[in-house]
Amino acid sequence: MSLVLRGVPGPSAQTRERVLEAASRLGYRPDRTASLLARRRTHLLGVPVVLRDAFRAELAEEVQVAADERSYSVALGAVTPVHDEARVAETLLDLRCEALVLLSPELDAGVLAELGGRIPMVVVGRNIEPAGFDVVRVADDEGVGQAVDHLVGLGHRHIVHVDGADAAMAADRRAGFLAAARRHGLDDARVLPGGYDEAAGAAAARLLLGEPSLPTAVVAANDRSAVGLLDVFLRAGVQVPGDVSVVGYDDSALARLVHVDLTTVSQEAGAQAVHAVEAAVERLDGDRTARREVVLSPRLVVRGTTGPPRQAERDG
Repeated sequence: MSLVLRGVPGPSAQTRERVLEAASRLGYRPDRTASLLARRRTHLLGVPVVLRDAFRAELAEEVQVAADERSYSVALGAVTPVHDEARVAETLLDLRCEALVLLSPELDAGVLAELGGRIPMVVVGRNIEPAGFDVVRVADDEGVGQAVDHLVGLGHRHIVHVDGADAAMAADRRAGFLAAARRHGLDDARVLPGGYDEAAGAAAARLLLGEPSLPTAVVAANDRSAVGLLDVFLRAGVQVPGDVSVVGYDDSALARLVHVDLTTVSQEAGAQAVHAVEAAVERLDGDRTARREVVLSPRLVVRGTTGPPRQAERDG
């Protein structure tokens, strides 16, 4: 019976059929954990993921797809307020994952270096020196620059960036915005403190509504922040894009919803996942020891939340 259930050659077709029929009738399911323990290698990649973050959840799915193509499996570990990334990573190591793929991790550089010294590891979506691990990311400063170029091309001059505070990649996006503002000579461009969730975007929108005049466009730190901005603006009667254009970042599933239709910047989740899995597999199967950084170009996706500035601004 064991040989049949493990798919080992030997038993006849008739015997195999009888065993599988009996197993199905009894509701037998093989113990995958025990099976992994019995093998020297697990071909298992560990991925901590913040499930409430639409982009990181989508990125985890893309990692699963890329891993399948390389005959690897993925173990997901949910990061929660009581199970932080470090704790989830240790749990995944206990499950005998052969490598870790971290999605926009917030862990300190020292913690990442220590983890990378223990197991092959790929950091996705963070601009950090590949010290003991590989890095795959997009050029986020370039991505925000594309958003500003798009808005300026529509005629906007009064543009605000609601940043991501101290979250991963927020500094690069902030720097990209300021560089683009200087390139276009936008004297009215400025940065507001924000964050990577809907509440941060909503708070920024309320702050802007309390000022004497609204900017003509806002570039948010990510799509979740942009959705928070949209919600408060629309509830206050502000038309998007008629009164204010809004741009997000990530091109997450949220941005693609018909009633959101958010102009945003794609981080090319599929391409990042493929490069991350390839980096891990090359370390595991090819004995590569040199650390690698892959920087991809982001891509502006224009949808319905951006348009020309309001008439008064054009006339002024």
